[in-house]
Amino acid sequence: TISLTGPVKPEKVVCGPGLRRSGDRLLVCKSGVLRHKPPNMFWMDSQQRRYVPAKGETIIGIVTVKSGDVFKVDFGGSEQASLSYLAFEGATKRNRPNVQVGDLVFSQFLLANQDMEPELVCVDSSGRANGMGVFGGGGLLFTVSLGLVRRLLTPHSEILSDLKQLFPCELVMGMNGRLWVKSCSLQQTLVISNLLQSCDTMTAQQRHYTIYTNNVSKKNVSD
Repeated sequence: TISLTGPVKPEKVVCGPGLRRSGDRLLVCKSGVLRHKPPNMFWMDSQQRRYVPAKGETIIGIVTVKSGDVFKVDFGGSEQASLSYLAFEGATKRNRPNVQVGDLVFSQFLLANQDMEPELVCVDSSGRANGMGVFGGGGLLFTVSLGLVRRLLTPHSEILSDLKQLFPCELVMGMNGRLWVKSCSLQQTLVISNLLQSCDTMTAQQRHYTIYTNNVSKKNVSD
């Protein structure tokens, strides 16, 4: 709760995308809707075409260059990010991770500002992979809007709840607008990806109808 009239209790505030500090003030540097995640995290939810990296955000990247001790990763931004071979769980100089050009990596930004090259890691603050690393065998990678990714990542997302009624699948979501999905068959994978790519323009009623018709078709095929 933000009080406009009562005494203000000083608290440490975590700034997300669209906000920046200026002394003891917070300035908005991107238009949109102010969002709040308890207890003290704030960010601007805005519609943008190009992803701007932010520290701590997880993304899906594509390894483009393997040079010495560093990989270059395309994440859809204005420049590529660097990823050290030591930024993987259990990696040492003798035990290097098996990463090849073209591999997909689920990673998070360790460094992201305007003055330095973005830096990625595939471990959390405790040095654990926690689901990050090289992945993507047999699945399908596609792109959706940044706003849709945020909707999918919200707690109790209606879209994900509806998706569970369709087909069982693996789904990896990057804050940079990239999704990766894998289901039991190529046909089911394509159905899920087409549905997700259409969610930006679909109403909830249209989404429910699409899932219903696909479930009917699935039942008829099995019968």
